[in-house]
Amino acid sequence: MPAIDHKPHAKGDYFVDYEEKVFEDVKALPGEKALVTFHTVAFEGSIGFVNLLQATRLLRKGYETSVLLYGPGVTLGLQRGFPTLGDEAFPGHMNQNNQLVKFMAEGGKVYACRFALQALYGHGEPSLIEGIRAIAPQDVLDLKLLHLRANAVIIDTWTL
Repeated sequence: MPAIDHKPHAKGDYFVDYEEKVFEDVKALPGEKALVTFHTVAFEGSIGFVNLLQATRLLRKGYETSVLLYGPGVTLGLQRGFPTLGDEAFPGHMNQNNQLVKFMAEGGKVYACRFALQALYGHGEPSLIEGIRAIAPQDVLDLKLLHLRANAVIIDTWTL
């Protein structure tokens, strides 16, 4: 058996060069838009939270940024908590809710499909986080088409 003759990693060590940035820091040109869509169930993986962070980053880069919650994606916009609404049952439990609230506080817009909200998940508009705008199911496609027409950045978030 070969001997391992190097010291173990210690707290504070670096594994990678986190300071090097390869590409220019792109900022939005005046009037540029972005849309991040979510057809993913809350907590069914990291993609929902990661792309909420991406939406916030797009907003901070100057893009007029909207988030669309449709299908199972509406579950990201529901109020939650335990034992009461707003209570964090375990560290990270409220990450998605908190990120949506932060995104909207910074000027982002969030839309949730009424069909998915009621027909698929049995919730009404009062179940949504304050500030999320419920929209008709026909608006889901039109919102995307309007962003395509505006030549917007579009990130589609799906889980299968």
